[in-house]
Amino acid sequence: MIEQIQAAVAQRAELAGGMLILDESAAAKSGELSAGAGRQHNGRLGKVDQCQVGVFLAYAKDTVWTWVDGDLFLPEKWLRADYAERRRKVGVPDERQFQTKIERGWQLIARAQAAQIPFTGVAFDTLYGRNAWLRDQCRAADIAYYADVPLDYRLYLQEPQLGWSEHKRGRKARSPQVLNQSPVTVEHIRQSDLTQWQRMVLRPSARGMLVADFAQCPVWTVRADGGVYAETLLMRRDGSRITYTLTNAASDTPLATLAQRKSQRYFVERSIQDAQSELGWDEFQAIKYRAWEHQLALTILASWFIAETRLDWEAEHARDPALTEDYEIDQLPALSVANVRELLRAAMPLPHLSPEQAALLVVKHLDNRTRSRRSRLKKHSGPRM
Repeated sequence: MIEQIQAAVAQRAELAGGMLILDESAAAKSGELSAGAGRQHNGRLGKVDQCQVGVFLAYAKDTVWTWVDGDLFLPEKWLRADYAERRRKVGVPDERQFQTKIERGWQLIARAQAAQIPFTGVAFDTLYGRNAWLRDQCRAADIAYYADVPLDYRLYLQEPQLGWSEHKRGRKARSPQVLNQSPVTVEHIRQSDLTQWQRMVLRPSARGMLVADFAQCPVWTVRADGGVYAETLLMRRDGSRITYTLTNAASDTPLATLAQRKSQRYFVERSIQDAQSELGWDEFQAIKYRAWEHQLALTILASWFIAETRLDWEAEHARDPALTEDYEIDQLPALSVANVRELLRAAMPLPHLSPEQAALLVVKHLDNRTRSRRSRLKKHSGPRM
């Protein structure tokens, strides 16, 4: 089902040029019976907690966004020998091997590229962005990335010259060292007098136009194996909040384009919020691995239905330009998830049961419960004498 949805996304010409956004979301669990549950970082709460973590991939273009893939993260202990019986009970596939969230996230990105989803780049937060291996995978696949990094992330302002230095005791270093300069943090670059900020209008929002300040700086990063890569540090300032992003986009890419692409990360948060508050993701209670995948597929299907409805509505129902004058506003809002839900309620009304039908339904439920209890009693009762 997910492959079919990805193919449908790829066929919509109006979605060409959007962004993939990688993120994760945790669901609190009271125990460790659910597949992948355990004490791990819960980003929603900002602490280590008993939870189940999913890695998700969203796609966004303008006012349209949707989930396009996801994966259940299994902590390393879930793949140990002493967890074999627990894996069997919840149906974890035998071929499943331990992979970090970064590795699982890369698989989602690679699958989206193989499905020919027409994205111009991929964005991810600091958990994924500071990982050089993930950025290198994107670079090798000719994918432009917009990777958030923490404020203490170290970079070089000039192209590093590598060489072999000796320790004080005369032993050679295990890896080549940068000889011509010392690294600086991204926060140091932001505080530099040479950093020039430009105000950018990003998109309409509920409170008017979303505006932020942006600056960029060419930088270099060095890998442990001696690889040297040129990147661009993109900085965004919203009042006192500042975020830092590394990108391998072409050096002549306009700052306005970089700013728009970096700012698309907002829509993965909207996608996760929609899934939890509108599409039933927060109501998932099953413990089986396969059930989680089924819920994921249905949630992605619902998310894509909303996105496709928005696209069809815009194509079939042209907006009257006079409305912007009547409302004294520069842009009219797009359909919300709640709007589509109300349209569905009108198009697919729930049937009303007659008293006789309701009574028969109650009898059927009571009969099923009685049969179920009898079956359990037989299963748990000992041998008869």
